[in-house]
Amino acid sequence: MNKKNVFKKLIMTLLCCALLAGIGLSATACANKGSSQKNRTKFTIGFDAEFPPYGYDNGSGEYVGFDLDLAAEVAKRNGWELVKQPIEWNSKDLELSTGAIDCIWSGFTINGRQADYTWSKAYVDNSQVVVVKNSSDIKAPEDLVNKIVAVQADSSALSAFTAEDASEENLNLAHSMKELTQVGDYNSAFLNLESGSVDAICMDTGVASYEVKTRAKKGAEYRILEQRISSEQYGIGFKKGNVDLRDAVQKSLDDMLADGTFDQIAKKWSLEESVCLGQLGTDEAYLQDDREDISTGLISRAIDIAGQLLSGMLATIKIFLLTLTFSLPLGFLLMRIRACNITILSLLARIYISIMRGTPLMLQLLVVFFGPYYILGINVSTSFRFYAVIIGFSLNYAAYFAEIFRAGVEGIPQGQTEAAQVLGYSQVQKTWKIIFPQMVKRVLPPVTNEIITLVKDTSLAFALAYTEVFTLAKQVSAADASIFPLFIAGIFYYVFNALVAWRMSKVENALKYYD
Repeated sequence: MNKKNVFKKLIMTLLCCALLAGIGLSATACANKGSSQKNRTKFTIGFDAEFPPYGYDNGSGEYVGFDLDLAAEVAKRNGWELVKQPIEWNSKDLELSTGAIDCIWSGFTINGRQADYTWSKAYVDNSQVVVVKNSSDIKAPEDLVNKIVAVQADSSALSAFTAEDASEENLNLAHSMKELTQVGDYNSAFLNLESGSVDAICMDTGVASYEVKTRAKKGAEYRILEQRISSEQYGIGFKKGNVDLRDAVQKSLDDMLADGTFDQIAKKWSLEESVCLGQLGTDEAYLQDDREDISTGLISRAIDIAGQLLSGMLATIKIFLLTLTFSLPLGFLLMRIRACNITILSLLARIYISIMRGTPLMLQLLVVFFGPYYILGINVSTSFRFYAVIIGFSLNYAAYFAEIFRAGVEGIPQGQTEAAQVLGYSQVQKTWKIIFPQMVKRVLPPVTNEIITLVKDTSLAFALAYTEVFTLAKQVSAADASIFPLFIAGIFYYVFNALVAWRMSKVENALKYYD
């Protein structure tokens, strides 16, 4: 059978699986609509564990916060066991749609998402503010022109600048910025601000106040601009159609408001001026039509998503190709240094390989990007972000390739080297004419394995807020409240890896000339 036809059938099969999975998830959502809560024993809430004062780790391994206290009281009144489940924010919809969590309860903004979830009544009025260094010349939002601003991925701040319903003033402001950078969490945002790679952060006012006060105790000085970017309301998001659970939770919240428990919890977390439960206009999303329609035109939707992910696919391919370009020769050089007779050089190479293989790649990426500032006091620019990704990946994979190459060289019989010496070959000739060709044939299978791993590891670039295909897929998934974009990204990874494996097998077969 023609290889092109095989690949076409493979891609179509995977696409069909993704479409069926999407249909299955929609059908499951409809089937769960209105399910009874009488037999419920556990109540699992998904929350961002780096979002104080709403939910965070207090440093003692305990998750605390305003939202978690409210959830604990709701669970207590209903006789449920509360399960506090920290989630990766971009994956919140995947967690919710698969039933891993019962709701998203984490300072979750209703505005712009009214049709995506079944909502509780709004319980907090929140605003988006801008945080800058005390020494910054930014005094008002209009000073953000030609500046680099960080926002959390799929956050209210991002929506305030990019959503369809964003104000014309904010859209124009975002357009005038040098760059609007998305980060995974607010700790990363403050690291970027402190190191000088961004000029400002746009975030929720409650979180901003907490972060500025907390970091001031550690000597870091930030300030919040007086003028607000936008305002919105927080609610509890349930899977579309899960009205029964929503109503049970809402009844408990209403009872807590009536007996004063809600206000006591708000006062505990200094949010008494922000809460709005029971006020006029807080039940608009709560009263919306919760009927869910199964999407149609899935093929056209898949094509549309693939188009949205195209820039991320190109970024992933760029990381992949540049990492191979630098890490393969660097790995060979590192192998030669490790095997040399100069003890200090050999020892340094061993230590380097040990560190690269013994620490997480994500940590290494953070060190490469933030290291110049924290170690040398040099401010890092946003353009360095991409270079840091390539440097981090190349340095990491060079260590693995060095050990693979070493195994290939040591597998060559000693008689080959001795024969080359007898024939009068120089060290360079011996290396490139005798050792290198035989090593390449021996190491191709493990090198292929590392290359395939590299394709998947490119997703770790999100640690430096560099958007590749998987990060972009999570962002599209969050915006659409659907996990379908993740299936499309999965197909890309699988097809890309299949092509890499096929090509490497061709190279391997070509080198079997002795057969």
